[in-house]
Amino acid sequence: MSTPDQPAAFKPPANDPWKGFRGVCSGTLILESIVVFLAIPAIAKLGEGVGAGAVVYLVVLGVVMILACGVQSRPWAMGLNLGLQVALIAGWFVHPAVGAMGLLFAAVWVYMLYLRKDIQARIERGLLPGQRD
Repeated sequence: MSTPDQPAAFKPPANDPWKGFRGVCSGTLILESIVVFLAIPAIAKLGEGVGAGAVVYLVVLGVVMILACGVQSRPWAMGLNLGLQVALIAGWFVHPAVGAMGLLFAAVWVYMLYLRKDIQARIERGLLPGQRD
């Protein structure tokens, strides 16, 4: 028991708060891969069309995003997610619309970093519902 002068001891949450966060990360990657795949016919209709190299680039990127959903419990998963955003922004050379799409999703992942920091701070302060008495 803690007294008013002494802070409460750290109590881990009853439920894993990171499980939901990992689910949001996986869901975001799935949605992002769908958008990448749908970009192929869209940019094929724009301007000069799309070359074979661009199609391979986008298909590989979309498949890697789907595969990345399975490693969200790893400590390096957020780094992989951010690296995928850099690769998508680099798609600007495939078509400017792909790069713009990358910038949009990069903003989503910056917000995810904020959420991750907020969850960690709440765990440390004992503010999650599973940590309260």
